[in-house]
Amino acid sequence: MADEDDASKTEDPTEKKLQDARRKGQVATSQEIKSWAILLGGTAGLIILAPYIANNVRIISRTFIENPHAISMDSYHLREVFKTITVDIGLVLAPFFLILVILAIASNVGQIGLLWSTEKIKPDYKKISILAGVKRLFSSRTLVEFLKGIAKLVIVGVVAFGLSLPLLFDIEMISQIDIIYTLDRIHTIAIYLTSGTVAVMTVVAILDLVYQKSKHAKEMRMSLQEVKDEHKQSDGDPQVKARIRKIRAERSQNRMMASVPDADVVITNPTHYSIALEYKMEHMAAPRLVAKGVDHLAFRIREIAEENDIPIVENAPLARALFAAVEIDQEIPSEHFNAVAEVIGFVMRMRGKLK
Repeated sequence: MADEDDASKTEDPTEKKLQDARRKGQVATSQEIKSWAILLGGTAGLIILAPYIANNVRIISRTFIENPHAISMDSYHLREVFKTITVDIGLVLAPFFLILVILAIASNVGQIGLLWSTEKIKPDYKKISILAGVKRLFSSRTLVEFLKGIAKLVIVGVVAFGLSLPLLFDIEMISQIDIIYTLDRIHTIAIYLTSGTVAVMTVVAILDLVYQKSKHAKEMRMSLQEVKDEHKQSDGDPQVKARIRKIRAERSQNRMMASVPDADVVITNPTHYSIALEYKMEHMAAPRLVAKGVDHLAFRIREIAEENDIPIVENAPLARALFAAVEIDQEIPSEHFNAVAEVIGFVMRMRGKLK
């Protein structure tokens, strides 16, 4: 079943799915990049900070080597000595550990950018399920990670062994030379070996990063149905959108019909078109169209006009022209002034408002 699901996922992930996965903390990261960065920081610290650390450790330990009898052996003084040593050594090593922390954070940010997600730390019963844990333990992903770890150890071990072979003579001679030169030689050998290891880990980290990104892209793939469903969610369900349009049209129609009683005249053609006009001479510069409709809606406008004793005038050309040219709540355009003025003048004379 899982293989069938994977086979159906042939489409590249959409931007929305990638963004949703990122918010959940599902991103392509390589642990080998982090290990490489920490190892690089350790090598840099070994090259740059090792002499500084060694010199300070020598200064701190001088008292115990030169005057050990001056140290009080009671519990109080021993605690104070231990506290002082801990603080002094901690301050000496702080720059080295700070480099490691900065590089560890930078290696993570460099891969995925700044990302804050609480999804990974949310309680999930699957994480504490014994059955789920057994499945994860014997999954193909766990096997791949195990084989990667073995291969990495073998490669690093072979390279380190190859680099150390020419240094065997130096290691044999260390016991025969002065302690100062011994420490310098050990420092040089350590730099040599760690530099070689960093070079190998660089290749391993790059290959692992490519693998992780490829695996993540494969996991994010979508089926055709998933793509369609996502587009439907993003654009809106056509049925829902049609329903919304219908509701809006009904509400607009109801508002329009509620304005018909305020009209002063209804112009018809006489059956298919109805145009309701309002004109209050005292405060309106031009007549305003308050309602219009065809067929059933036109019949309903005429019914409301009759119920409210609004004059109905038959003028087919004018009714069709106003229906096509004027929208609801718009004033009559100048090209129709004369025709509309004749109709409204007729209505006003009929009602005795004009001679």
